[in-house]
Parts: sequence; structure tokens; C-alpha cells
Amino acid sequence: MLNNYRRYALGKLSRIGPKYLPFADVATTDVPLSRLLRLSLFQVTVGMALVLLVGTLNRVMIVELSVPATLVGVMLALPIIFAPFRVLIGFRSDTHVSALGWRRVPFIWKGTMLQFGGFAIMPFALLVLSGYGEAVDAPRWLGLSSAALAFLLVGAGLHTVQTTGLALATDLVDTEDQPKVVGLMYVALLLGMIASALIFGALLENYTPGRLIQVIQGSAVVTVALNLTAIWKQEARDRQRAQSKAPKANFDESWRAFARNAGALRLLVIIGLGTAGFGMADVLIEPYGGQALGMSVAGTTKLTAVMAFGGLIGFGLASKILSQKDGCPSSVANMGAIIGIPAFLAIIATLSFPRVELFVLATLFLGLGAGLFGHGTLTATMRAAPKEQVGLALGTWGAVQATAAGLAIAIGGIMRDLITGWSAAGQVNPASAYLPVFVFEIILLALACFVLVPMMRQRGQARKSSAPAYVQTEASFETR
Repeated sequence: MLNNYRRYALGKLSRIGPKYLPFADVATTDVPLSRLLRLSLFQVTVGMALVLLVGTLNRVMIVELSVPATLVGVMLALPIIFAPFRVLIGFRSDTHVSALGWRRVPFIWKGTMLQFGGFAIMPFALLVLSGYGEAVDAPRWLGLSSAALAFLLVGAGLHTVQTTGLALATDLVDTEDQPKVVGLMYVALLLGMIASALIFGALLENYTPGRLIQVIQGSAVVTVALNLTAIWKQEARDRQRAQSKAPKANFDESWRAFARNAGALRLLVIIGLGTAGFGMADVLIEPYGGQALGMSVAGTTKLTAVMAFGGLIGFGLASKILSQKDGCPSSVANMGAIIGIPAFLAIIATLSFPRVELFVLATLFLGLGAGLFGHGTLTATMRAAPKEQVGLALGTWGAVQATAAGLAIAIGGIMRDLITGWSAAGQVNPASAYLPVFVFEIILLALACFVLVPMMRQRGQARKSSAPAYVQTEASFETR
């Protein structure tokens, strides 16, 4: 009976997908949309964890549990310790040889277990931090250290699952369709974030520490179930690969080959600046809504859904632009960074005009800008690597993005706490503690646009060239 319902639901999605879902045209007879949608469930679990960590828990820890934003920011930034290893994970999944001939599946499973372990520890850490029940006498340092370990495990699992899961998705399609299938996976991520934010918001409408613990425990179980469903019979067992005696590729040589691509380092700088510009407020958007605008835990949790919905619109718009003959990833990324600047200005305006509607609208446009920027840089990175290095390319993009976001989150929390300390002495309004962070994000996005200028200029020069030369220039241009 359950299988019948699953086939019915996937069949419905398969029929409406090509018309309404961005990137759905990547499906083929050999790789139907139902299979790609099932694989995308690993992104749903990633989105669920992101909402829980960056959305719900950071607000609860800062506002309800009175944990300093600096500590919360550092905890959320802990996964960046593992983020640079995404490059190595992607490379290892490209070259890994298991006894069964799998490359990607073993890494996805290990990442799933790391996520589950982090979620298993997290409820006990929150019990200690909240003083709930019998944990009232437990030392606070125990709760903080346990929470840090939980965040680190979940973050390490996210990086592993996402990097190898995206690489597995690209294995299923032709080279020219790889950016499309990765885009489809990120649409699933955003939909997972929207659904998770709405569900968590409904479950936490009447917040209690016990209810939050139940939500976390349920998330752990759902993560394992969805990831198992996602990878079931997705990767074929290659006996020739398992029995191959060929020497493995060298990571240093592979990385140098990737870095030699024209403009690759400039692209990484742009990814870092833009991601930090959009990500620094991730740990502060919801606490700001709670402290400055008086929004509830459920209300601020739903802000994550608003931002994710904006990102979904951004990915769809970017897909439409890049599907055109002259679609340029750098132009899409630049558009996203430009949209983010007035969005932050609107958030700053809510300090003088405390309107929840304006704040929600600004959050929506932040998601829109981040979606455009993310898809633009992602497509440029995908086009910079050959098929045999797709895991390395995705790992590089993810490593730079995660590292920049993690550092930005930590810096944002520290800035907010420093200014809050001054406000305690009566020097500034507590709500103004968030203002310098938002201004700094505007500066970072402006810098990203500035670094993009040479790319835009070269795009204009390429258009003036002849058709054959234009095609040749375009192939290398996307990575500059």
C-alpha cells in the first residue's frame, strides 16, 4: 500500500515537474524525474538541519536560554573546521574504490551517521542549558561543550552528505546537464527548508524545552529514513572499478589542474565575499526579529521559510536566464549581490520604522538575492571542471561557501555582543546592536560586485567578437 502511494505521488510530480519545477527538463528516459526527486531527499535533510541550527536553535539559545550571541555564533561556525575538507571529500568520492564498486554511497552513509550522532547529543545539551527537569543542577559548561560537539557533528555530516550527494546526482546525467541537475538538487534544498521551517514553527507554537527536544529527536530519525530512501539503488555497483589495480589520482595534481583554469581564483574570491555578505546575518535575523520587533519563536522560525522561498524564486529566475543562449553566470551572480544591498537597507530601516511587514519583505529579497548569487557561482564552478573532477569542483565551491558563511556568522555574533555590552552601559539602544553587522554585509556585497566588474567587462568584449571566437571565449569566461 505504501509503495502504491509513493509511486502515485512521484508520478504526479513527474507530470507537473517539467512545467513548474526549475531544472526539471534534465530528466531523461534512463534517469526519470521520479528518480531524481527521490535522490533529492538528501537535500531535504540538509535543509531541515540548516533550519534547525541556523533558524530555530540560534534564536532559542540567544533569547530564551540567554546564551551570548558570540558563543552561539562560534557554535554555528564550528562546522567550518570541517568545511575545507569538502574539497578532499569531493576528490576522494571521485576516486574512491570500495569492495562493492561504489564511490559516493559510502560517504553519504557516513555523513548520515554523523548527522544522527549530532542530533542524538543535542537534546541532552539543551536540557543542561535550559535547566529543564533533572538537569537543573548540571554545570553550564557541560551543556555548552555538548552543544558545541553536537553542532560540529551535524555540520560535518552536512558537508559530507551534500558534497557526495551532489556528485552522485551529476554521475547520473550527461556533462552538459550537470549544472541543471545540481540546480534541481538545490531547489529541493530550498523546498526542504521551507517545509521544515513551517513544520518546526507549527510544532513550536507553544514553546517549551521539552517540545524542542522532541522536535530534534524526530529530526534525527527523519534524517536517516530520508537519506536511506534517497540513495537506495541510485549508484550502480561497478565490479571493474572494484577490481581495478590502476594507481589512484593524486590530490595535489588534481587541485593544481583545477586552479590553473582561467579566473578560478577570482571566482573563489567572489564566492567568499558574496556568501559572507549574505550569511553574516544568518545568526542574527531571527534574534533581531524577536528583540527588535517582538516576534515569537514560531514567527521568527517561519522567517527561514520566507528566505528559502525567496531563494527558490532566485534559483528559478537564474535557471530561466542561464537557459538562454547568452545567459552568463557572472551576470546572474552580480544581479543577486545587487539585490541584497537594498534588502539590508530595508532591514536597517525597520530600526526607525518597526514594521514586521517590511522586515519580512526584506527577508524575502535577501533570499532572492542569495539564490541568484548562489546559482550563478555554482554554474560557473561546474563549467570550470571536467566530468572526472566534478566532485572536486563541487567540493571546492562548497568549501569556500561554507567557510565564508561560518566565519561570517561567528564575526556577526561577536560584533553584536560587543555592541550589546556598550548598550548595557546605556550608550546605545539594544536594537541598534545589529546595525553594524547589516552595514558590514552591505560593504561585502558591494565588494563582490566590484570584483565582478572585470568579468562583466570581458563579457561585453566577447559579445563583439565573431561567433567562433565568442564560443571559445565563453567556455573559459564562465570561470573568471
